[in-house]
Amino acid sequence: MNRRWMAAVLLVLAAGPMLWTALEALRSGTQLDAWRSLPQEPGFWTAGALTLWTGLASTVLAWGCAAALLAQGFVRQRLDRLLRGLPVMLATPHAALAIGLLFLLSPSGWLLRAFSPWLTGFDNPPPWPTTQDPWGLGLILALVVKEVPFLLWTAATQLQRDDVRQRWRAEHALAQTLGYNPRRAFWLVLWPQLAVRLRWPLLAVLAYSLTVVDMALVIGPATPPTLAVLAWQWLQDAQPATYARGAAAGVLLALVVLGCSVIWLATQRLLRTALAHGRGVRGRSTPVPVRPGAGLWVLGGLYAGVLIALAVGSFSGVWAFPAMWPQNWTLDAWSQVVQSSRTAWGTLWLATLSSTIALAWSVAWLELAPPRWDQALRPVLYLPLVLPAVLWVVGLYGVGLRWQLEGSASGLLMTHTLMVLPYVLLALSPAYLGFDPRYAQLNASLGHGVWRWLWRVKWPLLRRSLASAAAVGFAVSVAQYLPTLYVGAGRFSTVTTEAVTLASGGQRSLTSAYAGLQILLPVLVFGLAAWLGRPRRFRHAQRP
Repeated sequence: MNRRWMAAVLLVLAAGPMLWTALEALRSGTQLDAWRSLPQEPGFWTAGALTLWTGLASTVLAWGCAAALLAQGFVRQRLDRLLRGLPVMLATPHAALAIGLLFLLSPSGWLLRAFSPWLTGFDNPPPWPTTQDPWGLGLILALVVKEVPFLLWTAATQLQRDDVRQRWRAEHALAQTLGYNPRRAFWLVLWPQLAVRLRWPLLAVLAYSLTVVDMALVIGPATPPTLAVLAWQWLQDAQPATYARGAAAGVLLALVVLGCSVIWLATQRLLRTALAHGRGVRGRSTPVPVRPGAGLWVLGGLYAGVLIALAVGSFSGVWAFPAMWPQNWTLDAWSQVVQSSRTAWGTLWLATLSSTIALAWSVAWLELAPPRWDQALRPVLYLPLVLPAVLWVVGLYGVGLRWQLEGSASGLLMTHTLMVLPYVLLALSPAYLGFDPRYAQLNASLGHGVWRWLWRVKWPLLRRSLASAAAVGFAVSVAQYLPTLYVGAGRFSTVTTEAVTLASGGQRSLTSAYAGLQILLPVLVFGLAAWLGRPRRFRHAQRP
């Protein structure tokens, strides 16, 4: 079987279910009666406005913060320092971060406890809408804090390629010889090139911010919620008309994502044209949305605060306001987690198998697919990234019913694999496609076969990228909420479904324990990936 046939088989295995899922979702959301009833629903227009506001504001802020941090890291040659803490940030699931921020920022949270009663005078939590506020500010903060590390990491995969880094360093130096200062040279010469390479990660951030459900359930506005949460509530209704309305809302979200993506790309092209003609950057330096040094400290401080809040909360017993620390400590929450070990093991096997399958498929695709195929079919392979989660699970549920996979372990594994695959492919592509082809030519000149070349040369040299991509896939699988609920049909629970469910109740310690476990599992896998990808060290033979 030649390479094209093998690539075609791989394409059918991945793109086939994705297209079927998308078509099933669109079919479910095209009932005219459901579309007519949407504008008449209470809170629909407010929910739509909140969706646009939170999604666009968080994307713009995350994009600006990531750009400012990258400019600082590149100009000052501190990219390694900038990226040092990213594995822990990337490993933190969205829901766990939202729960941690909730415990930090709520009226009874740690931040207000630190200033009470000696400064605020509060002996009881004030009725302030610091979380689940009607303006969506808490949700915007959570999305920005989560998406900035993702954008930094995807940009780092480009900047860490030897050929790209050397070329961009030379262009940056050349711009400085023409009279531009280092930061202005970055914005005029390098950022337009980097922004083009980051369009798919950026569209993924935009799509997620406009359609997020789990974070919005925890820290987003509640009366009314965002349109994605409203659609999810309708989809849980047993009435066919209400379910159809939820599916129609999912299709509407997809159209919103498409429209916003087109506007965003058009705006980005106009800005790139302005930069190419020397407009849009004035003066000796370019103003940035935040001070880069301060932004890095704030980002790291928020993640540290979330981790500490979850760690303390998981061991807390009685904790009255405004006490800074719990009155007593207990292991009851972790005892319940241990007793529910089936949940942890279910999360582990799902994440391990789905990330392994996605990594194997991605490696095979990048190795076998012709470049034209890869470039043309990326939009299909990235469908789970850009389609709204509520619409995607409607399609997955329909496919599961047709294939009799609903409520089965194999159906849940297929669901997680389809969600993980685009992230693994996105993470692995820059390093794999940028691999120096002269190594293959040298291997062929020595008479070695393809398999010897892959096992002894290429894959060992790419082991850091392979391990990192697998770790990203593991973290994405752990974070899955809607697909697990829908396709699992309530028969399977993971640490994420337990944490999000508990977040709506009053069990602070148990919620913190499950959210902490959500973070701990991916962090351990990222640590393993860092260990596997460490540089090889050779001992020099000592002279006699």
